[in-house]
Amino acid sequence: MQHIFIEGKDVHAPTLLLLHGTGGNERDLLPIAEMIAPEASILGVKGNVSENGMPRFFRRLAEGVFDEEDLIFRTNELNQFLDDMSVKYNFDRNKILAIGYSNGANIAASLMYHHEDALQGAILLHAMVPRRGVQIPDLKGTPVFIGAGVNDPLIPQAETKELADVLRVANANVTEHWGQAGHQLTREEIEEAKAWYEKNYK
Repeated sequence: MQHIFIEGKDVHAPTLLLLHGTGGNERDLLPIAEMIAPEASILGVKGNVSENGMPRFFRRLAEGVFDEEDLIFRTNELNQFLDDMSVKYNFDRNKILAIGYSNGANIAASLMYHHEDALQGAILLHAMVPRRGVQIPDLKGTPVFIGAGVNDPLIPQAETKELADVLRVANANVTEHWGQAGHQLTREEIEEAKAWYEKNYK
């Protein structure tokens, strides 16, 4: 997978896995990583799927309707990629914190849905429920920050609540932040994510 790796100064910090939204690339979330954890190592990844020329992490059949078969395949692909990159770049495979936006947040959630210990934690910005009716691994104590907009035209509030509830049932430690904005990222939610990071990882 096309990617960028930047070694950080803080050897004790988790490696930040940056997962962009539709149409983004491996560098899109670098400014957000810089705001949240400037000393951490960074692995920015570009999705392998193209939708009308826009990079994504998995296919969809329509707006908000995921291609489940492709989602599972791409989730497994990304999980294996993380295994490989931890060896290549010599970072701790058990200390990866995903920062995902929109489509990137969805595949980050899917990693937690399908692979036990794939992520040490996650910052899910404007995420949806990746799959329904599946048994999720025990996420005991896994810190998860969910950033959402009450006026998001793409993601109903009930969808975000369902994701948070499912992760809590799987024993994740979920923090929700609700802003007044729509689907775009806001400085307010990034600052909230930074405060959450410092509480959980400092």
